[in-house]
Amino acid sequence: MQDGTPWPGNCVRDHPGMIQVFLGHSGVRDVEGNELPHLVYVSREKRPGFEHHKKAGAMNALIRVSSVLSNAPYLLNVDCDHYINNSKALREAMCFMMDPTSGKKVCYVQFPQRFDGIDRHDRYSNRNVVFFDINMKGLDGIQGPIYVGTGCVFRRQALYGFDAPITKKPPGKTCNCLPKWCCCLCCCSRKNKKTKQKKDKTKKSKQREASKQIHALENIEEGISESNTLKSSEASQVKLEKKFGQSPVFVASTLLEDGGIPQNASPASLLSEAIQVISCGYEDKTEWGKEVGWIYGSVTEDILTGFKMHCHGWRSVYCIPKRPAFKGSAPINLSDRLHQVLRWALGSVEIFLSRHCPIWYGYGGGLKWLERFSYINSVVYPWTSIPLLVYCTLPAICLLTGKFIVPEISNYASLIFMALFISIAATGILEMQWGGVGIDDWWRNEQFWVIGGVSSHLFALFQGLLKVLAGVSTSFTVTSKAADDGEFSELYLFKWTSLLIPPTTLLVINIIGVVVGISDAINNGYDSWGPLFGRLFFAFWVIIHLYPFLKGLLGKQDRMPTIILVWSILLASILTLMWVRINPFVSKDGPVLEVCGLNCDD
Repeated sequence: MQDGTPWPGNCVRDHPGMIQVFLGHSGVRDVEGNELPHLVYVSREKRPGFEHHKKAGAMNALIRVSSVLSNAPYLLNVDCDHYINNSKALREAMCFMMDPTSGKKVCYVQFPQRFDGIDRHDRYSNRNVVFFDINMKGLDGIQGPIYVGTGCVFRRQALYGFDAPITKKPPGKTCNCLPKWCCCLCCCSRKNKKTKQKKDKTKKSKQREASKQIHALENIEEGISESNTLKSSEASQVKLEKKFGQSPVFVASTLLEDGGIPQNASPASLLSEAIQVISCGYEDKTEWGKEVGWIYGSVTEDILTGFKMHCHGWRSVYCIPKRPAFKGSAPINLSDRLHQVLRWALGSVEIFLSRHCPIWYGYGGGLKWLERFSYINSVVYPWTSIPLLVYCTLPAICLLTGKFIVPEISNYASLIFMALFISIAATGILEMQWGGVGIDDWWRNEQFWVIGGVSSHLFALFQGLLKVLAGVSTSFTVTSKAADDGEFSELYLFKWTSLLIPPTTLLVINIIGVVVGISDAINNGYDSWGPLFGRLFFAFWVIIHLYPFLKGLLGKQDRMPTIILVWSILLASILTLMWVRINPFVSKDGPVLEVCGLNCDD
């Protein structure tokens, strides 16, 4: 580039593979005399017509390059918007990896995500405290937490698709720890063994004479056995190349559990080999992205990758140091936050509709049942947006029609409902106490679960069905994070997105329903106030859950954007007219008319 040659990576979709070694094997040391680690810039080859698989493909390319150049047995994965906040965190991860009793089965150590630049009230639940401090800690007691895409230390052998090592069972009991009657049986068996040993000695002496004659034949067969071993080694080499690719240096490195590179290899030869493993066609007809490395097939490749490791019998560990290990930035704008949740939900829908769905994949492996339930929960939750949307609409319908959707229940049914409600509340209180989560964080999580459920999860469900069934793909951009031009400057910034329409429609419908219900009660007298309280409670419950969304929608101007208001009122009007046209509370034969006994002509 010093002679005016343009940088070959200017075209992001069409450029060769590039590797630049800033700190290599030259032994560069810092001011204190300590050797500095390697620092290598890698940009994989991209060509039109080749699928690069976004982040998953980039991580797989980095695995291969690092294996050729250094082949360290452990890897650290940190996203570009995160930084190391605790230098001792890696040492804590190594304590789990190198544990003499259970460390060999640990595939990765996951750290919780902590964020900077979030407002004090955490209006859109960016911190995800309930997930990281309750759910992930609970999974740590089963088979380990799921992989969340960043802040994770991996064992390289686990990423290669190998099964977890089988732990040896402890030795059985000896005669010293057994009762006397069992010892007598053991002594009898020992006597029988002695008699058998004498017979075996006579047999062995006869067999020695026969073995002398056979030994001559073995010398003849040695040549045949050597050729068979060569054929088997060639077959295993072909099998490894089909799995890992055509690079002999990389294939050889996968067999080194403790890492390391050949001593006689020159840096130039290693660099040329590294360029080969990041070529765009290297993964063709291999198991990369299927059984090896980061798994392809979903925009949330992190869930799939951790799931495959757990299916191979590995376990993961959740590490929460006092000082956060890694910190990053989170989207504080409402639109960006909804798009982030949309991407996560779309990935879950893709996994649910793929062959890797935890409902039917991985049986007979090393995945525990409770761990399977956690993965099922992580891919099923977008489907709950449909009943959630119905539940948020029913209170407004009850207020507009004057009917109550729930019939009168018996005392027994009410007791069951109260017992269920009390058990759910008690479980939530115990989880908050155990995880150290405050009531504010728990309530923000509940509010945004409703907001995301009726917007991002619903859109992700339809987009996922279109993508899997019709092949209509949706492009995603990297979520914009907090800006530096002012504290929380983007918190009130409005960005148009269709994700804002469903929650706004629910707000408009429920507010109209409250106004209609109260006005109807005033016109009909105070006798109708009793049944009204139940309907108002459910309507206000929906409005309270959507309140952070309303605050973010109004912004600093305390004024709802016109385009959102117009679309929401239009959609609410259409739904109301459809309901009046269908009118499910009235029979098909029309309303039931009865004679009231009053003469209206007088």
